[in-house]
Amino acid sequence: MPFIDTDFPGLKIFDPAVYSDSRGYFVETFNENTFKAAGIDVRFVQDNESKSQYGVVRGLHYQLDPHAQAKLVRVIYGEVLDVVVDIRRGSPTYGQKYEVLLSGENKRQLFIPRGFAHGFSVLQNDTVFSYKCDNFYNKASEGGVLLSDPDLAIDWRIPADKMVISDKDKNNPLLKDCVNNFEYRP
Repeated sequence: MPFIDTDFPGLKIFDPAVYSDSRGYFVETFNENTFKAAGIDVRFVQDNESKSQYGVVRGLHYQLDPHAQAKLVRVIYGEVLDVVVDIRRGSPTYGQKYEVLLSGENKRQLFIPRGFAHGFSVLQNDTVFSYKCDNFYNKASEGGVLLSDPDLAIDWRIPADKMVISDKDKNNPLLKDCVNNFEYRP
């Protein structure tokens, strides 16, 4: 199976098979049957893509129920440090972070279930980041966690003077002050 379980319930790394030859490569980035066999039964309804330069840090974002989103994230070109924080009250990993390097070279993907705040830092110029969502974006349901929350102590691997952060992300609350309606359901 191309999935690696993490210590966070529902959070999985997907390492798809990559077939390379003199022409280049082929990779199947999503197959509903493969994901269902791994216990991931989602219907993706929206795909998003961003292009960013070195130093951009986005996040930590989430959508409140009933507009919460599970995501399958990957990098098409470049490299990011992808970070999620479990914000499901009652979860054995509540308030903990998980980090993974995603790149166009390693083709690794991360499946993020609903109830996680998500962000990433861009480690290479012209990085193209792509993700699938199982629910439509709803502006009124936006939530966020301050990416510099000292309780999370995330090392974004970008020097502070090189970070490019939106005003919105600079003003997100600390995790302990976040409004969310996620309950962990094993």
